[in-house]
Amino acid sequence: MDDPTRTEAAVAAAYQRCRALQRRHDPTFFLATSRLPRERRPAVHALYGFLRGADEIVDGRHRAAAPALRRAELDGWLTALHEGLEGQRPAHPVLAALVDAGPRHGLPLELLERYMDSMRVDCDDRVRLPDPAALDRYMDGSAATVGRLMAPLLDASPDAVEPLAELGVAFQLTNFIRDVREDWELDRVYLPGLDEETLRLGVATPSLRARIEAEVSRARALFRQAGAVEAEVPRGVRPGIRVARSVYERVLDRVEAIDFDVLGERTTPGPVGFGRAALTGLRPG
Repeated sequence: MDDPTRTEAAVAAAYQRCRALQRRHDPTFFLATSRLPRERRPAVHALYGFLRGADEIVDGRHRAAAPALRRAELDGWLTALHEGLEGQRPAHPVLAALVDAGPRHGLPLELLERYMDSMRVDCDDRVRLPDPAALDRYMDGSAATVGRLMAPLLDASPDAVEPLAELGVAFQLTNFIRDVREDWELDRVYLPGLDEETLRLGVATPSLRARIEAEVSRARALFRQAGAVEAEVPRGVRPGIRVARSVYERVLDRVEAIDFDVLGERTTPGPVGFGRAALTGLRPG
């Protein structure tokens, strides 16, 4: 029989492992998480840890060489979570944390099947999303799914679930805008309509700038649509949402400031800009 004290200590250590992963790899999300009620933060760290594990399978330094092998590892990662939820002791601390957090907080972990659909797209050596519908499917599977998974941790009302999903899409679309150059270097084009010769040359043509401007406008609209979500969540979780939103919108400010040249200019605001955005987000809305 397991020693309950030892089991609790192992789960606590697993949560700490996830916390360290989030702090190291996604300081923006970590900052937003730190503004949530203390009792909810470990579950957010656990969810992040699982998603980070999937990302490492797809993009990590030690990823498998072949796309088929990467997809098989993704399937194995999800299967191991299911086995943990069914009562098997997880071998990986990240899985142990999420196995504890999922039932404890009523997380709809079945949605992770949909999340993995988008991650399987990224397993290919060459990624092209051919049209807006493909981009929408990808973001619905990844970012929108994360928003839906987060809803119970934010005590969101039923009316807030889809606005949270829209907010996740706004975050991800902002990332795609910010990372056009970096994604091209990985042989990935997420935003449909970008000319590949332009990307190869690294020159922001009028056509490219117009295309990026359109996506910035779309991201702004998504942020506005999701703005009403704060009224549908408890006051204690609103600062975390405001911080994340403020930081990401500052990225859009930066892209506008460089006249949408995401190939030749820095697309992130820098530490001072992020700091100001975080402080802005902490102010009551």
